[in-house]
Amino acid sequence: MTERMQVGITGASGLIGTALTEHLRASGHQVTPIVRRAAGDGEIGWDPSAGRLAADDLAPLDAVVHLAGAGIGDHRWTDDYKRTLLNSRVDGTTLLANVMADLGDHGPRVLLSGSAIGFYGDRGDEIVDEQSSAGDGFLADICRAWEASTRPAETAGVRVAHLRTGIVLSRDGGALAKMLPLFKIGAGGRFGSGDQWMSWISITDEVRAIGHLLTADVEGPVNLAAPDPVTNREFASTLGDVLNRPSFVPVPKFGPKLLLGGELADALLFEGQRVDAAVLRGEDDFSFEHPDLTTALRAVLDR
Repeated sequence: MTERMQVGITGASGLIGTALTEHLRASGHQVTPIVRRAAGDGEIGWDPSAGRLAADDLAPLDAVVHLAGAGIGDHRWTDDYKRTLLNSRVDGTTLLANVMADLGDHGPRVLLSGSAIGFYGDRGDEIVDEQSSAGDGFLADICRAWEASTRPAETAGVRVAHLRTGIVLSRDGGALAKMLPLFKIGAGGRFGSGDQWMSWISITDEVRAIGHLLTADVEGPVNLAAPDPVTNREFASTLGDVLNRPSFVPVPKFGPKLLLGGELADALLFEGQRVDAAVLRGEDDFSFEHPDLTTALRAVLDR
């Protein structure tokens, strides 16, 4: 990335947003957080549930990276929380897309909008890429609605890419951070059968890929996942090796299902996707810094 851009980021205080802000600023870009609280200097305020986002605030930006949304695994999936998960994505995306469409050539012309590999549903051993159909289940339903919400911007000629993100590896949060305490004491292991696929990406490559997509001639779905998906059994074994700890204590299904509820536990822990990041693989100007799991875990954990 050589072109200096003004980039707005929703969800800028989250795991990915924090790392992305640091990465883009280090690359010479100007970053403007788009926040729900009272906006401070260098920030833009918005309220997706009330449909509030001033076009004049958005107009100076070259691009928007939209990462905001309620945490998928933060609460049990009650009917009320399912509505929160859906609305927090659809309302914000629709608002951004409409404002960007209304601004036309006088506003940001790039929208990188969050999504997830949950779009594909639980596909067993099937390899899925950006041309694969949507799957079944609540996460797939959310992702379909989430991506469809960008349509006003696309119709207005904004370049839109949907960031179908895999499991982001970071010691600062996300799935890996939750696993580490057990694995560090030698009590970690596979979940259930361990045959479910895990398509992952290091936090470094996640933000590098997003940075690349700001200026790449790419639109539509983009899988953000490393070229080395592994089964959950392989993931547990590799993490144990990197930490130099045993990793043979299996986690039976009944425990997480009791704690999280059956639907959420299945979606997060016992189902998976074997994802091919075909679009990124086809980009001559992008390569993964951490293409295999051992390299990624050693980098993330400073091992």
